[in-house]
Amino acid sequence: MNRPQHGRHRGGNKPAPRPAPPKLSARAVAMRCLQRIDHEGAYANLVTAAELADSGLSDRDRRFVTELVYGTTRMRRACDALIDRFVSQQPSPEVRTLLRLGAYQIHFAGVPAHAAVGETVELAPIRARGFVNAVLRRVSDTPMLQWPSEAVRLSYPDWIVQRLIAELGEVDAMVTLAIMNEPPEVTEREDGYTQDLGSQWVVSAVPADEGELVIDVCAAPGGKATGIASIGAFVIAADLQPQRVGLIASNIVRVAASTAVPVVADATQSPFRAGCADHVLIDAPCSGLGTLRRRADARWRIQANDIAELAALQQRIITESAPLVKPGGTLTYSVCTLLAEESIEHSVPAGFVPITDRPLGEWQSFGDGWRVLPHHAGTDGMVVIRYRRDS
Repeated sequence: MNRPQHGRHRGGNKPAPRPAPPKLSARAVAMRCLQRIDHEGAYANLVTAAELADSGLSDRDRRFVTELVYGTTRMRRACDALIDRFVSQQPSPEVRTLLRLGAYQIHFAGVPAHAAVGETVELAPIRARGFVNAVLRRVSDTPMLQWPSEAVRLSYPDWIVQRLIAELGEVDAMVTLAIMNEPPEVTEREDGYTQDLGSQWVVSAVPADEGELVIDVCAAPGGKATGIASIGAFVIAADLQPQRVGLIASNIVRVAASTAVPVVADATQSPFRAGCADHVLIDAPCSGLGTLRRRADARWRIQANDIAELAALQQRIITESAPLVKPGGTLTYSVCTLLAEESIEHSVPAGFVPITDRPLGEWQSFGDGWRVLPHHAGTDGMVVIRYRRDS
């Protein structure tokens, strides 16, 4: 009598391999990203890169995911306005995010309404599919006749719109806000490093020569430090957080910037000797209000009361870093914001005088320095100010 075999399987048919999990659609990947951005505080650039890395999507679908994530995040307030006309009770946070994704496709991404509605409904929890379908069909069938305000239409917090109008005037502010809703242009240096053209102009504004010592006191992720090193200057690329210094080190290796050295150092408590540097660059932490086209979620993170705190930090860094410059050397201060409070309203210690020569690039005069707005040359908005130490 044959007895059944127990224990380790010997011969016969091998167990069938487990089927691979189904590949997520582009919209499903985008939805995963948006849920993490909206409800877990994830950064759009980091979470999108991580999700795409494991997605197995084609290049075309990867670009579609990026557009959906960045676009829906930028236009969050406008999408809510489109949705809320047809919502009598607040949906759950998960469903709210899904409705935003659908509304963005319909009104901003140019996706045919039937595809935007049908594919988005498929992502909804079963219990919410009827609701999502009804709301998105109403959104697709009903035009937005009148936006409540320009801040809603352009999808910014009220305070950002008000602040930029006060700083730039209404015409420049509206154009700046509009262009920062568009995807940024991608530019590369000769060494292959991807860097906004405005940031490249800041690099060229540091008047360093081969063999001179430059201290970049807020260097992460290393773009400006490696750019300065490319001319043969010796660059100390410092930053506060060890993990950010690790990013600097990686970029130094990637572009073979052999004269740049990554260092962990606190710019508000400098460990460097006074008068040791030919040039000091302060690319200061700031609100980033000039980079909102590149940083999709930043407009929702930064708060109005953050500006004064950032300005105080920037002033401490200037005060601590200026003594590092030797007589005859230079101090370059840059920020990727548009605000006077974070730039030209700062003071430098005695013995420094402004350098009045216009730097390379499409800069406009701004106090003792120079400012470029996003619509001037398709760059990030930023300010640069240069000083020479006479004594």
